Amino acid sequence: MNAEVNATVQTNSYPARWWHRLEDGRLQCDLCPRECRLHEGQRGLCFVRAREHDAMVLTTYGRSSGFCIDPIEKKPLNHFYPGSSVFSFGTAGCNLACKFCQNWDISKSREMDRLQDAASPERIAEVALETGCRSVAFTYNDPVIFAEYAMDTADACHAVGVKTVAVTAGYLHDQPRREFFAKMDAANVDLKGFTDDFYVHQTGSHLAPVLDTLQYVRHETGCWLEITTLLIPGLNDSDAELDAMTRWIAEHLGGEVPLHFTAFHPDYKLTDRERTPAATLQRARRIALANGLRHVYTGNVHDRTGGTTTCTHCGEVLIERDWHQILSYRLDTEGACPQCGTHLAGRYGTEAGSFGRQRIPLRVTGI
Repeated sequence: MNAEVNATVQTNSYPARWWHRLEDGRLQCDLCPRECRLHEGQRGLCFVRAREHDAMVLTTYGRSSGFCIDPIEKKPLNHFYPGSSVFSFGTAGCNLACKFCQNWDISKSREMDRLQDAASPERIAEVALETGCRSVAFTYNDPVIFAEYAMDTADACHAVGVKTVAVTAGYLHDQPRREFFAKMDAANVDLKGFTDDFYVHQTGSHLAPVLDTLQYVRHETGCWLEITTLLIPGLNDSDAELDAMTRWIAEHLGGEVPLHFTAFHPDYKLTDRERTPAATLQRARRIALANGLRHVYTGNVHDRTGGTTTCTHCGEVLIERDWHQILSYRLDTEGACPQCGTHLAGRYGTEAGSFGRQRIPLRVTGI
């Protein structure tokens, strides 16, 4: 389908999974619904999966656009070891074509020179452990396209007791979906809108595979799930669309799945829209709560109420946040409300972490 011609595939490429040969001699990538069909020397739309010497390869295995320690709330994950630090990294490329991409310098990069940091899965797990990170996040660009690297890293992390997090748009086929999410302890899936028209015209993809991913992760895995929707004025923020989306989440995923509404800022190819007002996020939050979602958050704006977690039974404030910083934490050691004993959906330790709002870039040395 969509492919880019590039005769100089990276020489440090890694054997890719999920592909087959077509009768006409092309190789079809079976990772995602794009199903790119490649001649020799071509790359898929994601740019990092390519045909080399009559086989499909991943050209970014072991290479990163940078490493950083973040608060877990930045992913965003509010119900997965709150207050903990997460070792974050990404590579380059993406299998979507979002006009509003907020990380376009990484996800849309066609320059392999940007991938200046190199680290094996084992080294990443080792550094995460050394720096006290509770988890490793595959983020900044979509880990689906570097699934082999992410999955091997997840195995290395689990071997030393470190959890794994995928921040993804969820655009992939069934078999890789099963294999990929089997390695993840938590995921934040971008639900970018709730019409196929929005997905086609603003992301170059389709809605249905993302809904399939959400249902699969929620009902067929042990992976903790949270959802993020970036609200763009005039494109995906109408009352009707928000009502339909949140009703679908409540019916098909359940009211306990946390939903984050985040604010858009003009970037990449969508610079003719205004920033999302805080009032839009608060309106979306009211609609979601009215439709039965119990944990709805606002992001990219200062809104302490929209960042606070309350007990679904008695209304007690359990986790109070200001941006990515925890101000108070009242869960007991079992992750339950101390007032009424109702368990809060999510994954919790014996106490909250204290990493706060800091962000620590790292250079990882040693392969």
